[in-house]
Amino acid sequence: MQSLRSTVTLFSSFQWLFFIFANTVVVPISIGAAFHLPSDVTEMTMRSSLIFTGVACVIQGWKGHKYPIMEGHSGLLWGVMLNLGLSAPSLGLGYAEIGGGIATGLLAAGVVTLIISAFNLISYVQKIFTPMVMTVYLFLLTFQLIFVFFKGMLGITEEGEINIPVSFLSLGIVILVSILKLKGSRNISNFSILIGIIVGWIFYSLLFPNTDSGMGSTSVSFSFFPLGVPNLEFGIIAIAFFAGLLNLCNTFASIQAASELMGDDASHKQYRNSLFMTGGFTIFAPVLGLVPYTPFTSSIGFLQSTQIYERRPFLIGGMLLTIIGLIPPFISFLATMPITVGNAVLFVAYLQLFGTAFNSVKGQHFTSDTIFRLAVPVLIGVSLMNILPNAFANVPMLLQPFLTNGLIMGVLISIVLEKSVNWKRYEQLQN
Repeated sequence: MQSLRSTVTLFSSFQWLFFIFANTVVVPISIGAAFHLPSDVTEMTMRSSLIFTGVACVIQGWKGHKYPIMEGHSGLLWGVMLNLGLSAPSLGLGYAEIGGGIATGLLAAGVVTLIISAFNLISYVQKIFTPMVMTVYLFLLTFQLIFVFFKGMLGITEEGEINIPVSFLSLGIVILVSILKLKGSRNISNFSILIGIIVGWIFYSLLFPNTDSGMGSTSVSFSFFPLGVPNLEFGIIAIAFFAGLLNLCNTFASIQAASELMGDDASHKQYRNSLFMTGGFTIFAPVLGLVPYTPFTSSIGFLQSTQIYERRPFLIGGMLLTIIGLIPPFISFLATMPITVGNAVLFVAYLQLFGTAFNSVKGQHFTSDTIFRLAVPVLIGVSLMNILPNAFANVPMLLQPFLTNGLIMGVLISIVLEKSVNWKRYEQLQN
């Protein structure tokens, strides 16, 4: 019995390793491309990302919120940083100037987050991020992630065309993982993500042997603030600072969803400890040119897919990722994992996140009037996600990063609606 349990823990740990790796590796590569970093600097940020993502996961799971929730690069801040980097020519600023402004804003946001935790101001933040705001955030996060991974698994070429052979393989992986999840025995179902990655990786290697599917490996050049030294570009600082504070909704949504999944009530101390850790990681991230960290709400979808809620495999998976980041041959091996395969598997895992968002509105009765508090922010947010950024070229530069980010705008609209409209009055009128 003990041997079986050890085996389950081992495979669960590797499943967590691949999940964390797949969610991590693309981020520093895309940031490096957006800011035109030299290949050796991008390699440095990628290795730093693997090392400290593993460390962050272990610290949060051990002393922070104490749930098996991945601590990873914030999707919200990732989008903001990508948008600012890609907008550098139109903003009339150099990449180092924008990167430096981002660093200043994130450092300030990290300090404020630490203050919120240190002075126990969490209750005031929770008044802003109400349950309805969290519901809007969960729906928009689900759509944003699904869009990203759906496009990624299609193997879209530089010309913007779908790679049909790769798309068929991705579809096959999606079907395989779904069948294993729905029809397999409990043990098979719990490891459907790991099986999908391994099988997809093997078939990709056999079908596309000469394709450079990984991220490559080059010599490493270490430096502090690789995106740019902190400066006083106030417009960029304001955007990064605001996005950094809005990133707090990840923590509240993740802990709340995890506590419901585990069947317990998260304590005030768990929120406080988690925010303190996140504030520290937010300060540390720009020093190494990384996207700041946050508890991954999308981990809930992974947990629901695997049905393995123990912390031990998660902590081991985080430690393994750190070890891999420290040993170049291990990085070179995992670098061969096809990004499209990872996207296909994550696409299935994150379908569960929609269920989390849907369950968050259970018990809430909507009328023809009150439905606006959910429909307006969600649908406007999704609409903005599907508009090309250059459509806002005539909008003031400082507003573009906000308007081109459907997640930020949806959450902002939800906060405004919750604070400015007395929804209980409309419910009473309907009754």
